[in-house]
Amino acid sequence: MNDRYDAGYGGNHDDRYELVGYDEYGRPMYRPAPPQQQPQQAPQQPYDPYAQQQGYGYDPYATGGQQPAPPYDPYDTGRQAPVPPPYDPYGTGAQQTGGQAPSYDPYGREATSGQQPRVVEQTAYIPQQAGPPERTDIPGRGPRSDADGNHPAEGERDYRTEQFAFVEEPDGDSEDVIDWLNFTENRTERREEAKRRARSRLVALVVVLALVAVGGAGYLWYAGKLPGLSSSSDAKTGTATAVGAQNRDVIVVHLHNTAQGGTSTALLVDNTTTKQGTTVLLPNSLVLTDDGGTTTTLAKSVEDDGSSGTRDSLDGVLGTDIEGTWRLDTPYLQNLVDLVGNIEVDTNTVVADPDAKKGEAPLVNKGKGQTLSGKAAVAYATYRASGEAQNAQLERFGQVMQSVLRKLSSDPTAATTTVQTLAQILDPSLTDKDLGTFLAKLADRAKGGDYKTALLPVQTDGTLSAEASDSVVKDVLGGTAKSPDKDAAVSVSVQNATGVKDNTEKARVVLLNGGFSFLEGGTASSAQTASKVVYADAADKENATEVAKTLGLATSSVSKGKVSGSANVAVVLGQDYEPSSS
Repeated sequence: MNDRYDAGYGGNHDDRYELVGYDEYGRPMYRPAPPQQQPQQAPQQPYDPYAQQQGYGYDPYATGGQQPAPPYDPYDTGRQAPVPPPYDPYGTGAQQTGGQAPSYDPYGREATSGQQPRVVEQTAYIPQQAGPPERTDIPGRGPRSDADGNHPAEGERDYRTEQFAFVEEPDGDSEDVIDWLNFTENRTERREEAKRRARSRLVALVVVLALVAVGGAGYLWYAGKLPGLSSSSDAKTGTATAVGAQNRDVIVVHLHNTAQGGTSTALLVDNTTTKQGTTVLLPNSLVLTDDGGTTTTLAKSVEDDGSSGTRDSLDGVLGTDIEGTWRLDTPYLQNLVDLVGNIEVDTNTVVADPDAKKGEAPLVNKGKGQTLSGKAAVAYATYRASGEAQNAQLERFGQVMQSVLRKLSSDPTAATTTVQTLAQILDPSLTDKDLGTFLAKLADRAKGGDYKTALLPVQTDGTLSAEASDSVVKDVLGGTAKSPDKDAAVSVSVQNATGVKDNTEKARVVLLNGGFSFLEGGTASSAQTASKVVYADAADKENATEVAKTLGLATSSVSKGKVSGSANVAVVLGQDYEPSSS
């Protein structure tokens, strides 16, 4: 087995070594320089550490072939390097031919007599193979010792750190451990953060539920619906307040009968809070008070005061806020029904065609689901049989209006186009777009079944009682009924018993011109020969006498009796009444 490269190195510091190459770690490899014994001068060769055949250094097994060139002496002093004898790695002194030869001294000293010590060869190794064992001694310094001062035994390998490539072992600060610690720490933090968020959400949920509960209880208390908290009277007051706080859009529509005369009035109400639409029918006998404090009827106000004055009077009596007035003449109603494509109405009477010849079919038949054209709808909405109360005709008008809304488009743009197509002149307070948008909303309510028609209950004297009007004035309109002031004009209720329908209107005109307030008392079931003027309070006796004179009746017709309603004086027109004399 070969020793390390510096084997045989002694303690002589004058011995020299020559570089023969480098190992695979870049370390230089040396061998003892041969002694300079040849007198002749050999040609100096350039130094080539890789000149060996194997390319990795000196080959001690090269026993044949060409001898290597003389080594380069870096300390050449001018002397010629002697040619060394053939190298004998085993120190026998024999030539390759078998003869005797002087012993070779690896340290460059001449051999003396006697047996020379064996010189351990220096071997250059192939990089793919394991390197030669190394001695622990250093030339000129003796055997090498370890850190504790111990000398390795002979033949043992002395491994040095430069011979190895060390791999760092993972420790507590390695990247993998740090990543694992970070992962564990992050996951713990995430869990704690999730717990904190869950607690926060739970607290927020409890707060929201508490607020909802408090708000619900407050609303019930405000609306007077909280059981056991208030008395019945307080509950009613709270309910009225809650109903009055609802949002409503209201317009008034006046149907003018251009062929026969007269008007029919209704309020179109859209409750945006409850999503409910309603047509409120207003009897013509409803008593109103104008700006001057004079009492009048709804029919007279529409005829005399126009749309603006009537709207203000209705607001004062009903406690509403009417946004606009829609004057709908009968020709425009006929066009409107034709534009929407006819309507379906449950008719309650038969209406003849005024233009038809005798024996022809009626214009409107009685029954459910009757299809009405524009002309038939107008005839049915304005029809009033002989001796029939005005409320019956008013209810037919309400049926037609609700059927029209069911056929009208719910799209505001389409509804506005329909209104514009009518080419009617609207009140300045109501534009085509406003009316079309409003009707589209009501049409949507009517198609969805959230629409109804209600008749305003009016007493025979035209006034409103609180009990009778609560269901409409408060619940539907959100207002409060108001009676005319005590200082207003004397109200006169007139019942027609003459047998002539037009006498009621003539008496109304005369009384209004005389400064009295007219209240329509309807038509008697049978005619009477003599007229009557009745007063209930003795203070109204003089007023009753003035009413008789105004109507052209004899003062003997005045008597004390029972007067219904809020009228001051009640008049029953008999066949002795002569309108021309009044």
